[in-house]
Amino acid sequence: MALPAPGQGLVLTHFLTVRDVAVSREFYAGVFGGEVVLEENPAIVQVANGWIIMNPGGGPTPDKPDVTLSPPEPGDPVSAFMNVRVADIAAFYADAKAKGARFLTEPLDRKAELRCYLRDPDGYLIEVGQATGMLEGVFADRD
Repeated sequence: MALPAPGQGLVLTHFLTVRDVAVSREFYAGVFGGEVVLEENPAIVQVANGWIIMNPGGGPTPDKPDVTLSPPEPGDPVSAFMNVRVADIAAFYADAKAKGARFLTEPLDRKAELRCYLRDPDGYLIEVGQATGMLEGVFADRD
């Protein structure tokens, strides 16, 4: 079992507050080909060279006083999102869509990259991109 526990230095993980741990765990394991390394309390899924940690929300604890964790509500503004880089976005898009992933659009050419976004079961935004033009010094126009 590959828990995110470094022998030295640090490991960066991503924590998500989720409504249903089992649904979210299966989403990240299935759509992103992750390995479930801990089922619950918290759930941990290793995806490629990173880990996604999932637990239900809750109120303050002694180590995070005045902090309440909750998943996003529909229509909430987005202030952060996960960014996933893939080698073949067309293959990833087709596979993820077949597994039930909900994309906002199909992959679009942004000059520097091909890019699309999807939402996880709790509504978290995930960018999926494949570097193209940026590999040759071509970057996207500012929107």
